[in-house]
Amino acid sequence: MSELRYQPMLPEDVDAVLEVELAAFSHPWTRGIFLDCIKPGYECWLLFRGDKQVGHTVLSVAGDESHLLNITIHPQAQKAGLGAALLEFIIDRAREQGAEVTFLEVRASNLSASRLYERFGFNELGRRPNYYPAASGREDALVMAYSLVD
Repeated sequence: MSELRYQPMLPEDVDAVLEVELAAFSHPWTRGIFLDCIKPGYECWLLFRGDKQVGHTVLSVAGDESHLLNITIHPQAQKAGLGAALLEFIIDRAREQGAEVTFLEVRASNLSASRLYERFGFNELGRRPNYYPAASGREDALVMAYSLVD
């Protein structure tokens, strides 16, 4: 695997971020959402493999809690351990910011993502009914948490 590199996301990166987002999701985040996350200083990061941007992530940290809002790997780069590498990176950033727990929501149908989170050590806390838009209406989200303290 080519060398991985992480870089803070800047407003001028959003076009490239949207290309990855649009390739990965049927209901992607918008330009405005990414820009709104960059402005207040959320942890917004890009993942590069070699010179190619292959993923991105957004984390909110407030007090001793963090919330993983977005983690995306381009579909052509999936199944190569990049999601796990990006997840480990952003969890380390949460710890550095003083968070003691990280929460996330994941589509109930996104089995590969939920398995990744479970392997990492996230536990399912419950469901948010009809949380995500879907092709045929709405879809539940699984709510998961990961303790950052030993």
